[in-house]
Amino acid sequence: MIHSLPVFLAVTVIFMGGCAVMTGTTLARTWRPWWHGAAYALGLGAADRFIGFALFGAPLLSPSGYALDTALLAAATLAAWRVARVRRLCGQYPWLYERTGPFGWRDKITHRH
Repeated sequence: MIHSLPVFLAVTVIFMGGCAVMTGTTLARTWRPWWHGAAYALGLGAADRFIGFALFGAPLLSPSGYALDTALLAAATLAAWRVARVRRLCGQYPWLYERTGPFGWRDKITHRH
């Protein structure tokens, strides 16, 4: 599954994970739905497998490796999408919404004191 831990950390977690975060953030900033991020994660997983293969000799056609890489990249993409969506929604409509944490918001109108 993991050919080499340093390669996995460098390529999948740091490099492609950064790409996944940028993808999720960009999708949220342009008001795209969450499932676009899940679809893009499939391509990021394939690119990750190719980079590991081309630069470090990792197996290219490893279903378990692809599944692990893609799951990690999908999680990063969707988490970044949610954080950016909350930031954008609360920043653009501060009279309607307030943040309740990095992943959530609430309606200010129904929660007035």
